[in-house]
Amino acid sequence: MKKIAVMTSGGDAPGMNAAIRAVVRSGIHFGFEVYGIQYGYKGLCEGDIIRLERHDVSRIINRGGTVLGSARYDDFKKKSVRKIAVKNLLDLGIDSLVVIGGDGTYRGAQALSEMGIKCIGLPGTIDNDISSTDYTIGFYTALQTIVESIDRLKDTSLSHQRCSVVEVMGRNCGDLALYAGIAGGSEFIVTPETGFDKSLFLQQLKTSHETGRRHAIVVVTENIVKPHELAQEIEEVSGYETIATVLGHVQRGGNPVAFDRVLATEMGEYAVELINKGISSKAVGLKGMDLVDYDIVFALNKKREIPNKRYGLVGRLK
Repeated sequence: MKKIAVMTSGGDAPGMNAAIRAVVRSGIHFGFEVYGIQYGYKGLCEGDIIRLERHDVSRIINRGGTVLGSARYDDFKKKSVRKIAVKNLLDLGIDSLVVIGGDGTYRGAQALSEMGIKCIGLPGTIDNDISSTDYTIGFYTALQTIVESIDRLKDTSLSHQRCSVVEVMGRNCGDLALYAGIAGGSEFIVTPETGFDKSLFLQQLKTSHETGRRHAIVVVTENIVKPHELAQEIEEVSGYETIATVLGHVQRGGNPVAFDRVLATEMGEYAVELINKGISSKAVGLKGMDLVDYDIVFALNKKREIPNKRYGLVGRLK
């Protein structure tokens, strides 16, 4: 019998369980034996591989995190370590693998593909930083968590005439900050795409305070500024009492919203269909309303498209 495996790697993202469920049940539908690899590439190298049946993925579509577990495993960059992973798969008769994660996960899949394992990558990351797809699994759930937090902060900021600095995740991609800034009605966003002119930014906040605006919300992508230090500078220059809030890993958790459940399910089934057709070394993505697939190498190197119109929208409405 044909055998495939599924795994999650890197940071967890809401919707990963829905993707695992889809791979398992679609795999069984197409006549595969399906295996789950626990704790990502680390578990693959340690032989932490289990058989999965249909009932094993019951009642997980609505759960956050990943039932297979995840891990970051730098040793997988070594070819000698990857050889162990390949042997573990082939010893069980598995020659096809669906990996769910971000760009680091894709790089691991690319390396395995070069060693003879047929890999399909699914974009599972809250950061939305995979350029070969419009949206990644987990992005919309994390966005909803952020927007709900901003709504609550806005209530208290308005009551006390404060400025709130909200740091969100995203690594090198500003989509979480951008979309949350629009949906939360924030006055300012700071992302890798906008750059950061501190002097101009502080002057704008000073003007905002002087013209009688009762509050301000500033959404910042992580690793650009130190939010608590920035809050202190805003308070000193603008006159707003200012508080910084770092949302941190609360953005990763929670039950996936419907969009992520549907996206993950469709992508998981699409991945199995590709394997069933003998197609491999692909990354699945969403373009408009359609699922697409690209060579993993292309997906890793594709230049990211920046939604300039949305950035302008924030500036016009503040």
